[in-house]
Amino acid sequence: MVFALHLKKPAALLALAIGVGWAGAGWAQDKPAEEPFWAVGRPKGDATSTMAPVPSFPVPTPADKLPISKMKLPPGFKVEVFASDILDARSMREGDKGTVFVSSLFAAGKLYAITSQGGKREVKTLAEKLFLPSGIEYHNGNLYLATPKDITVFENIEANLGSIGKGKVIYDKLPGEVPHGWKFIKVGPDNKLYVSIGANCNICDVKPEFATINRMNLDGSGFEVVAKGVRNTVGFDFHPKTGELWYTNNSRDWLSEDLPNDTLNRVAKNAKEIPDFGFPYCHQGDFVDPQFGWGKSCKGVAQPAMKLGAHVAPLGMRFYTGKMVPAKYQGAIFIARHGPWNRTQKYAADIMVAWPDGKGGISKTETFLTGLVENNGYLGRPADVMVMKDGSLLVSDDHNGAIYRVSYGKK
Repeated sequence: MVFALHLKKPAALLALAIGVGWAGAGWAQDKPAEEPFWAVGRPKGDATSTMAPVPSFPVPTPADKLPISKMKLPPGFKVEVFASDILDARSMREGDKGTVFVSSLFAAGKLYAITSQGGKREVKTLAEKLFLPSGIEYHNGNLYLATPKDITVFENIEANLGSIGKGKVIYDKLPGEVPHGWKFIKVGPDNKLYVSIGANCNICDVKPEFATINRMNLDGSGFEVVAKGVRNTVGFDFHPKTGELWYTNNSRDWLSEDLPNDTLNRVAKNAKEIPDFGFPYCHQGDFVDPQFGWGKSCKGVAQPAMKLGAHVAPLGMRFYTGKMVPAKYQGAIFIARHGPWNRTQKYAADIMVAWPDGKGGISKTETFLTGLVENNGYLGRPADVMVMKDGSLLVSDDHNGAIYRVSYGKK
């Protein structure tokens, strides 16, 4: 069953995201075009004038045209198409019965389900015309879906794939703004639902509710901030042994091609105060913003566990807890780096692995899945990673509208 939680059209939102404007909004022809939020602070010059967010393909790439042959992995691993025809595929969750739920963003505004019967997979659209439905979480049979405005729960969803209904709104006090308004959500080991609220700008003095990670009870009560100064995270997970929250963060744009770094961060347990990760006055833990950092310093700012590279746009991340791959990956963090749009030379668009050192930092890293940058353009852009129950890894690619499965050995 198809339904609409909100009336905003994904096509219009996509137009806003790439700075085209609201299609069909009825605005006067002579009204000056509003500068899109991502362009605020853009330096003048020929090199930057053509830079803009990389839009997903308007239709999913056919399965036989996906860049599988270009992907490179460590020895013993293989990659295959798990599902195609999933426009703007973003976050992924696996249900108790094996259903893989997939969210989307600007181009689609849909919630998908991938089911399997008789060895054949089928992609179903559970809902559409949603308002930036990037954040999803599956917990105890229920699916939680977050938009920039609210969080809705669909109870016993795998028994109701034919008609999931409108669900129950458990929280409706999110700011609702589009800039960095798309969410990532996950239930923590404390049985609370964690949700990000990104900064509503590239760089600015934000109000207290923005640039935060928060948590609430599963019924929406008890909302509280657990981290601040977080410019924009759309990927976090909890350490399988310590339960600590780790997250990826996208730093500010337009300062330099090589600064600041995006980061991997850890929220220390039992902190006496809410940790402050520095935005907007301090970036990457040690770099004072030249515009908003006057009179400030990075002293006392929570330090990143690792610098991931300038503008690499790290999105989804997961601790590996499966059994399929070699033991050295047990407990390591798999990170989807989407790849920069506001950098002359494109890079990343990969999956990298980071090993925690047990002291809050990272002991070593390696690139895991590569090959998606060619001729200074993208063949694909990883958006999320997920560990399947069988130990394989799923990788979503919102650029192509597809999901890939990475396995090891004969399985």
